[in-house]
Amino acid sequence: MIAINLDRVTVTYISEPVFERLSWEIHDDRVVGLIGPNGCGKSTLLKLIVGELTSDTGFTVRRKGLTIGYLQQEPRLEPARTVWQEMLAASTELKRIEDELTHVEARLADPVVYGDEKKLTRALDRQARLLDEYERLGGPGYEGRVRSTLRSLGFSDADCDLPVGVLSGGQKKLVGLAKLLVTQPDLLLLDEPDNHLDLEGKAFLGRFIRGYKGAVIIVSHDRYLLDMVADEIVELEDGRLAHYPGNYSEYAFEKQMRLLRQQQLYQVQQKEIKRLEQAAKRLMTWGAVYDNVKFIRRGKNILKRLERMDRLDRPVLERKRMGLELEGWRGSNKVLEIVDLDKEFDDAIILAGLDLLLWRGERVGLVGPNGAGKSLLFRLILGQETVSGGGEIKIGPSVKVGYYAQEHETLDYDRTLIETVRYAAKLSEEGAVRFLGRFLFTYEQARGRVANLSGGERSRLQMALLMLSGANFLLLDEPTNNLDIPSAEVLEDALADFEGTVLVISHDRYFLDRVVGRIVELDEGALAEYSGGYSDYQAAKATR
Repeated sequence: MIAINLDRVTVTYISEPVFERLSWEIHDDRVVGLIGPNGCGKSTLLKLIVGELTSDTGFTVRRKGLTIGYLQQEPRLEPARTVWQEMLAASTELKRIEDELTHVEARLADPVVYGDEKKLTRALDRQARLLDEYERLGGPGYEGRVRSTLRSLGFSDADCDLPVGVLSGGQKKLVGLAKLLVTQPDLLLLDEPDNHLDLEGKAFLGRFIRGYKGAVIIVSHDRYLLDMVADEIVELEDGRLAHYPGNYSEYAFEKQMRLLRQQQLYQVQQKEIKRLEQAAKRLMTWGAVYDNVKFIRRGKNILKRLERMDRLDRPVLERKRMGLELEGWRGSNKVLEIVDLDKEFDDAIILAGLDLLLWRGERVGLVGPNGAGKSLLFRLILGQETVSGGGEIKIGPSVKVGYYAQEHETLDYDRTLIETVRYAAKLSEEGAVRFLGRFLFTYEQARGRVANLSGGERSRLQMALLMLSGANFLLLDEPTNNLDIPSAEVLEDALADFEGTVLVISHDRYFLDRVVGRIVELDEGALAEYSGGYSDYQAAKATR
């Protein structure tokens, strides 16, 4: 059944259309992965569906009684509330009924009401209707559902008393998901719900979506998740929607097939157009030379046919992508050696007796729960934190380290992009602009400040700086966060060609399967090693 129908909708931002005359029938029985490059309008489309934006053209029809749950990239939570208070406020309908019941109970205690039989009867009838509605919406068991949902997501009773403002990004995402889980709307709109989640959180998200009884539209760059949950992929590109049945891998294959078929049809049509144009030209020439009206009329008829022809667009087989090339160089055979490393904070042991050895050319993935100390370990390797409690970190003598920071803290937000790359390498202003163009930055962006960039654009700028660094040992902290799928694929290809060593923190399971040959898990202060990529790691964990 159709839940929402978008008919020729248009949204404009500062006089420029984000998309124009889109149509989409959204059904209530499937999980749809909504994909597309950064900035194409995916989040805008979700806001239009939920009703936060209005269309400049066309119309949006929602099925009567349809309930919609919307999880934004940054969940809307009240920082001053506790986790428990935020969860209790998830159901606005229950909250409304509770407030009305409180009001009715106050009226029943009023002598003006209980002393008047008619007023008392009306108040009691109103209370009865509210109690029936409260029970229908699951009010009596609501607090129990909230508590069990939070526990299933790893929140202890003590965590429930924490202010929302002190939670990590991943915990806030889980609270947002928990609110949707207890309210069970007919249609879920999830805008990059996997951001900030660790592997356990992502596994829960996959189970949550697959088991959901309503419809789900999920915007995500996580190809592994889209393979796991999607029944259909809808791609927003160049202001148009294209529908593909199946998951992400099926979409990737089918899209290539469609492009090739479109290219063949385009070439056939162009050949036919050229043939007809030449025929019309010949007839018009003969008509003029031999003064033959019949030839001229036939030539004009052919030109009219060409004008009426539905011309196919030339398919874009290869879209412009960032030009990332990580060359590296051989360097030392023993790149990194960590021996019996300890790290304490306020008498709490964070890292305990870590041992790790990386050889030249290895690609190693570092995984573990949020808060396990993965980024801390990177800061220790970089010398930004001091070792406490013993141990040693040794970096090979012919090793130059390049660092990609998850929160972009290595960037100076007050500099322009041109100043940033010229500070990193000896480039003229013209050369800096050309170089930034390889990473899809316009001239206006190149002259602007880093602070004006989006998260994905800052990620591309960090990639550009890695390329200029000439490093042969890369420490990458969540490099695919904020990158769209094409940019993530460019990074994967660049790392495959990189003549150097890589240690990467990532919760991107697809990326780990494509890039690394060894997984190192950091949990409860200790390291455990697994051969292969993420799928091998997952299989090995399942047998332990």
